[in-house]
Amino acid sequence: MNTPKDTTVQAAGCVLWRRSPLTGEPELCLVHRPKYDDWSWPKGKLKRGEDALAGALREVAEETGCRAVPGPELSALRYLAGGRPKQVRYWAAEAVSCAFSPTDEVDRVLWLTPAAARDRLTQPHDRPLVEELLAVLHLPRAGG
Repeated sequence: MNTPKDTTVQAAGCVLWRRSPLTGEPELCLVHRPKYDDWSWPKGKLKRGEDALAGALREVAEETGCRAVPGPELSALRYLAGGRPKQVRYWAAEAVSCAFSPTDEVDRVLWLTPAAARDRLTQPHDRPLVEELLAVLHLPRAGG
């Protein structure tokens, strides 16, 4: 199927979080994509006719092995990817159970403090979602 260059790619993902089993403090999940050698939020393109939130939760499950409970919708990000406009809608989502298995698409996941997650994210446009998540969860800011 040919799509015009000006058609925006629709994607969705989550800023996945949990309480640290050790400290009870929030930890955020980042995924490593070997194809791009980057660290990002779990996300992916929506299937035709797929609800954005359903797609976000599907991508989280596929990329992290986590079942998640969605929270508030966060800001959508818009940027160029491969020369085409892309819009990614994000939700806060709490991980309830996880069983990560590496794949060709995602070979590692990291659970990091908010400040460490912000520093590790490869794309600067992903970083404001750290503070936004902490704000919607009514948690202290990441500092630094």
